[in-house]
Amino acid sequence: MTIGANQRINAARLWDSLDAMAQIGPGVAGGNNRQTLTDADSAGRHLFADWCKAAGMTMGVDTMGNMFATRAGTDPDALPVYMGSHLDTQPTGGRYDGVLGVLGALEVVRSLNDMNIQTRHPIVVTNWTNEEGARFAPAMLASGVFAGLHTQDYAYNRTDMDGLRFGDELARIGWVGDEIVGARKMHAMLELHIEQGPILEAEGKEIGVVTHGQGLWWLEITLTGRDAHTGSTPMAMRVNAGLGMARITERVHQIAMGHQPGAVGAVGQVKVFPNSRNVIPGKVIFTVDIRSPDQTKLDLMRGEVERAAHAVAAELGLGCSIEAVGHFDPVTFDANLVNIVRQSAEKLGYSHMDIISGAGHDACWINRVAPTVMVMCPCVGGLSHNEAEEISPEWAAAGTDVLLHAVLEVAGVVG
Repeated sequence: MTIGANQRINAARLWDSLDAMAQIGPGVAGGNNRQTLTDADSAGRHLFADWCKAAGMTMGVDTMGNMFATRAGTDPDALPVYMGSHLDTQPTGGRYDGVLGVLGALEVVRSLNDMNIQTRHPIVVTNWTNEEGARFAPAMLASGVFAGLHTQDYAYNRTDMDGLRFGDELARIGWVGDEIVGARKMHAMLELHIEQGPILEAEGKEIGVVTHGQGLWWLEITLTGRDAHTGSTPMAMRVNAGLGMARITERVHQIAMGHQPGAVGAVGQVKVFPNSRNVIPGKVIFTVDIRSPDQTKLDLMRGEVERAAHAVAAELGLGCSIEAVGHFDPVTFDANLVNIVRQSAEKLGYSHMDIISGAGHDACWINRVAPTVMVMCPCVGGLSHNEAEEISPEWAAAGTDVLLHAVLEVAGVVG
């Protein structure tokens, strides 16, 4: 069977699915708060599972809660081709980050059913658990266990800011499966995602062909000083953990700027104790996020941040401890798959460009155990991890069309 450029996904159905999923765990400003292992996450999983069943797929779940919906191929001995991303969101997340990759993959299967197209390799649509890392650090936790970067015990013992354990919360929402994590073998994996940056829109391109991914360090810094009354403690007698965080924040920015081009850094999650208006903070816990596609720069920045943090703490009389709570090296995606994505975009007439992913994704970990590639579509203003995140139906359809044709090339059309 010849697959022509006129064969596309059902764009309206895809957009309706994205809208339906967005009704689960709504945010306060039009986006989503469907954090991992919450009741909203469970509800989203159930909806996804129902849709997969209706599309004729069988569902498997492993002990990290990763969901695998399989469409059978004609060759029982052929390894499956995987597609997917994640359904969990940031606390103030958008509707499309991760979700487009899962529901776009589902739409590929639905469209194959509509067109009565069979593939030699089975096709699996995946929802990876806790990609965001917003509630349980590190990000891409379950795909990291799958790829052998973390042990399951390590993952199960991660705690959120309220001290709740990952393993307990996974059991509470009822999504502990029976498959051994990482036992599945893959022929390849393709992940569709919004860019989460401004480059594609600025360049007027519909498709990003992702060749590489940035490396990352998340460094959780704990500064310990002394709680004291803001009004009655002389300035020279304070041991102010908040001041230490402020100075380190400025140093992180300076360090990233000193490694341009191709380096970024910022302070993100912050918890201040006792977090009272009239108490000098006696303790602050915050996370430094540094990234680069250049391994040398990434490692240099980590060392500089850690030295700067200890120097600031010593100057202010603060205790200082640093824990690496997230890390992955820069990623090079499979050259053959990259070429297939590029050719699929050209075949369909979509404008495209090669791009480096600035964010971490599950594909970055799976790349260690199987050939992997990513397809990106633009997002308005490059805005993501924000409820105002926005894409167009046309962008969503273009990315999913490219995913469809790339997957068919990899999975092998029968007939």
